[in-house]
Amino acid sequence: MASVSYQIANLLEKMTSNDKDFRFMATNDLMSELQKDSIKLDDDSERKVVKMLLRLLEDKNGEVQNLAVKCLGPLVNKVKEYQVETIVDALCTNMISDKEQLRDISSIGLKTVISELPMGSNDLAENICKRITGRLSSAIEKQEDVSVQLEALDIVADLLSRFGSLLVSFHQQILTALLPQLSSPRQAVRKRTIVALSHLLTSSNNYLYKKLLDHLLEGLTTQKVKNVIRTYIQCIASICRQAGHRFGEQIERVMPLIVQYSNEDDDELREYCLQAFEAFVYRCPKEITPHINKIINICLTYITYDPNYNYDDDVSDLSDGEGITMETEEDGEEDGEEEYSDDDDMSWKVRRAAAKCLEAVVSSRRELLPELYKIVSPALIARFKEREENVKSDIFHAYIALLRQTRPTSSVALDPDSMEDEECPISLLQQQVPMIVKAVHRQMKEKSIKTRQDCFSLLKELVLVLPGALTNHIPSLIPGIQYSLGEKNSSSNMKIDTLAFVHTLLITHQAEAFHAHMTVLAPPIISAVSDAFYKITAEALLVLQQLVQVIRPHENPPNYDFTNLVSEIYRCTLMRLRTADIDQEVKERAIACMGQILAHLSDTLHDELPVCLPIFLDRLRNEITRLTTVKALTCIAASPLRVDLQPIMKEAVPILGSFLRKNHRALKLCSLTLLDTLVRSYSVSLHTDLLDKVTTELPALLNESDLHIAQLTLTLLTTIAKVHPAALTRISETILPEILVLVKSPLLQGAALNAMLEFFQALVQAGIPGLGYRDLLAMLVAPVTSSVLHKQAYHSLAKCAAALTITWQQEAHGVVEQFIKNVQDPASDSQHIFALLVIGEIGKHVDLSGIQSLKSVILSSFSSHSEEVKSAASYTLGNIAVGNLPEYLPFILKEIEGQPKRQYLVLHSLKEIITCQSSSPSGVSNLQNFVPAIWTLLYRHCECTEEGTRNVVAECLGKLTLIDPANLLPKLQESLKSQSSLMRTTTVTAVKFTISDQPQAIDVMLKQCMGSFLVALEDPDLNVRRVALVAFNSAAHNKPMLIRDLLDSVLPKLYAETKIKKELIREVEMGPFKHTVDDGLDLRKAAFECMYTLLDSCLDRLDVFEFLQHVENGLKDHYDIKMLTYLMTARLAQLCPTAVLQRLDRLVDPLKMTCTQKVKANSVKQEYEKQDELKRSALRAVAALLTIPDADKNPALTDFVSIIKSTPELRSLFDTIQKDCSGSNINEANIMDQS
Repeated sequence: MASVSYQIANLLEKMTSNDKDFRFMATNDLMSELQKDSIKLDDDSERKVVKMLLRLLEDKNGEVQNLAVKCLGPLVNKVKEYQVETIVDALCTNMISDKEQLRDISSIGLKTVISELPMGSNDLAENICKRITGRLSSAIEKQEDVSVQLEALDIVADLLSRFGSLLVSFHQQILTALLPQLSSPRQAVRKRTIVALSHLLTSSNNYLYKKLLDHLLEGLTTQKVKNVIRTYIQCIASICRQAGHRFGEQIERVMPLIVQYSNEDDDELREYCLQAFEAFVYRCPKEITPHINKIINICLTYITYDPNYNYDDDVSDLSDGEGITMETEEDGEEDGEEEYSDDDDMSWKVRRAAAKCLEAVVSSRRELLPELYKIVSPALIARFKEREENVKSDIFHAYIALLRQTRPTSSVALDPDSMEDEECPISLLQQQVPMIVKAVHRQMKEKSIKTRQDCFSLLKELVLVLPGALTNHIPSLIPGIQYSLGEKNSSSNMKIDTLAFVHTLLITHQAEAFHAHMTVLAPPIISAVSDAFYKITAEALLVLQQLVQVIRPHENPPNYDFTNLVSEIYRCTLMRLRTADIDQEVKERAIACMGQILAHLSDTLHDELPVCLPIFLDRLRNEITRLTTVKALTCIAASPLRVDLQPIMKEAVPILGSFLRKNHRALKLCSLTLLDTLVRSYSVSLHTDLLDKVTTELPALLNESDLHIAQLTLTLLTTIAKVHPAALTRISETILPEILVLVKSPLLQGAALNAMLEFFQALVQAGIPGLGYRDLLAMLVAPVTSSVLHKQAYHSLAKCAAALTITWQQEAHGVVEQFIKNVQDPASDSQHIFALLVIGEIGKHVDLSGIQSLKSVILSSFSSHSEEVKSAASYTLGNIAVGNLPEYLPFILKEIEGQPKRQYLVLHSLKEIITCQSSSPSGVSNLQNFVPAIWTLLYRHCECTEEGTRNVVAECLGKLTLIDPANLLPKLQESLKSQSSLMRTTTVTAVKFTISDQPQAIDVMLKQCMGSFLVALEDPDLNVRRVALVAFNSAAHNKPMLIRDLLDSVLPKLYAETKIKKELIREVEMGPFKHTVDDGLDLRKAAFECMYTLLDSCLDRLDVFEFLQHVENGLKDHYDIKMLTYLMTARLAQLCPTAVLQRLDRLVDPLKMTCTQKVKANSVKQEYEKQDELKRSALRAVAALLTIPDADKNPALTDFVSIIKSTPELRSLFDTIQKDCSGSNINEANIMDQS
């Protein structure tokens, strides 16, 4: 401390020097010291530093003054509160000084101090703000000096923006000071007053809010002074932008007045009215809805408002969409436009405001898309010819917003009818493509770079929304592309934007569309590859990569002569590939581009391969370029042209083998894929010694820690076993032990398990000594007898044993007989289960009906004491039936009917048959004849009292319906009318099993009758309603198009189920205690789950405010419901921030209640854990709410955050959550798993 005091004293002494350089250096050194976190000042040093800095604010040297001001920022957090007060008092006094320079520097000082004050509830910030506010309010009110007034307004606005909620006691005083300034003769004063007022109303109470708005609206009805009217309208718009969540209720009062003024003959007033409409559309989406059409009409009128200019080609411009050519007369006209100028013409501001307002409507009103395409789209297209560059750009951006809104959501994309509907936005857009191209075509050779960039942005968005849209218009676009890629006409950014568009165009259109134009399209791209600016080169190489695939696609090779382009493409890419000292991105793209060139055009480049391939080898050795090179070589190796890679094979394979050792996952994955492709396509060039360099690295990759790498390793081994078995002679020593460990992993399933099965099948056929069928089978059986394994391991081992047997079918019956003995006399349950599973897996592919004892052996296993043995027997019976349906299926149906005790297990067997058979067309045709008999039998068990049995029956019915929807779906519809609630429950559950995320033949029929199934949402029986909600949720998640059009009628029923119903709550006595049971809880939970799903799949069909109302109620419900609604709150904050901001107060209260709630002292441990989990989830929702722009200005939320930060337990939880959220997207942490 002493050394710091001495150092500071030394600096302070130098600050009094007559030499300005001494003063400057000393102040600079002081700033460096103050910025150190470790510095601690004693009271005397604090006082002296503050006094000196305030003195230096009046220094004669401007640079010293500026440094002194900068020192105030870090000083604020290093000195005690009363010293900060001293600083602030001095600065406020200086603000009204006679010296202009001192006023200015003190104003900057105050802003610096305010910016450094800590946010949140803090005594220092509160006291300082209050000291400043009182002084500045009176400075504003006195109006003695306009420059003082302007600075004071600026600082007050700053204070209110950051600390508005701390200044509540001053709000009335500030409002009193600000209101008269709205009528100030100085425009700058009026503008700054508007900013301050809009910040004030974000955090003021309702009384002041109403007082100001009443003042403004009364003024609009009585005022005659145009300047004041303009200011009032600007103020209303600004308040709406800053405090839109409070403004909604004023819309009905405000709109008629603004509409009235928008019709007055005053361009500035019109502009402000349109800006107000824009604010209303963005910030009050619900309340402005009745006025949207009026706003659109006003905007359409003013977007063409150009009284001083005559557009002669208005009529002809869009008369037809055909025959697009560049007419010289019109070009001449456009040149004339550039010469036109009128400094007094303000109409362009009106047109721009209209365009921006239309963009607001388009961006926020997805539900109006069909109407927008009919009314707004043609009007915007017609205005692409706008003469003012900035206005034209806003018109383009409005149209781009329209296109972005039109991008199909996943739900629309799944709807087979959506594209055929002439009223759907995509169809309407398709009809307007010729008009768009004609209008844009004229702008693509404008001198203005901004206009051309907008043209390419619009066209790029168009082809992303509607791939293939420009197929017939490519000749019209090429001149514009050539023009913008030309040296004389473009900036670097213009060229990059043009190339980005060409890349998107090539990706989104069929190759044939370009073949006729390749000779004119390719040269400018080839030239761009040689550009001096690396970013242009990188973009051009990306385009060229795609262009090569278009010139000669592997499918449908072209019938035109492309050879004259090949040498130029190759030459320019080779030049970049050879250069060592170029940008990393250019290096990588040159490698990738050359990979595509060799994959698609190598048969025309025989002489060049010896030059090019060694470069690939060189890049493979380079750590920076190796991954890109591996991908490029994979592309070359997979080419149907069979490129001759012999020259590099000997050196490349060992390098690839070494990559498998690297701690670089992407490199391992890509190297395995390349090696597999090389072994598959170039086995002749590979010998055993070379492959040994690879196989020695493989054992380390065969483990459960990364199943994707293990899968690709198994695939490579399978390929080697098929085409180069000699390379696997030593597999038993290293590789096979690892495989036998992996096969026992509980994680092995899906694609990795299938790769394992294929490997065993290839290995048994490879004929490697010591690895015959019996040897491998013994290896797979051994773990079952020697150790206890995870349940999944028995399934994996059984599948592998069956895979071997299916390949070696002559052994099948003998092996099954052996396993039957194990079933009849098992040494343990695990051997019993394994034997059954192997028989089942073999029986699925081999007809075992010749083994007479098989049925009775399996049936006897149903009597086992072990549930897992019974389950395995059920699975096996279903599987052997797949091998011979006529033999086993009637037997299974008879067992279901005649044996009630094992009915549940045999129903599972039936489910296994239906699942297996319905997965392939041949299986469906095999099962077809049995469907009526199965259906009849299942129907007899729909009303079973056992819920488990009913669920299996429902799943079977649903999957059968998929096989024959035309006949069976009407039967399900009919059974929904049954008097039995159990029958209705089973029926609705069956419907759920007809819905999958893949397209099915049933979809069209299901869409037509979905409404009749969802009638079950009003069923008097609780269970029927619950399963109806589950079915609805499945449809909303997997195929939203089934329910989108029904939402108007379904949502009220859905929302009704979210309410707590007292009649469903009952008390149960448990000994001396009374326990409350809520029979409606599961129903509410299912309803809230549906709501969550609808957020992602049908958001555009929801009234978000009504939706929020039910979320608010859920926040006060049971634990399970609260957890769901916290997730929903976080998701809504991301998807509908404006709406959530308007309802923030109502959302914050229940969140606060949860976080501040205490668990009763005598509660069990589970209650504490539950409460902790609730708090954690509630705080995640709070963190998501804080990401909404302006949410931190909401008094309720800032107050709650202050409580969190002042409560140690909540603070540490909240800090952890915010840290987690900053590492990933906050809303990714709030996504519910719906798999």
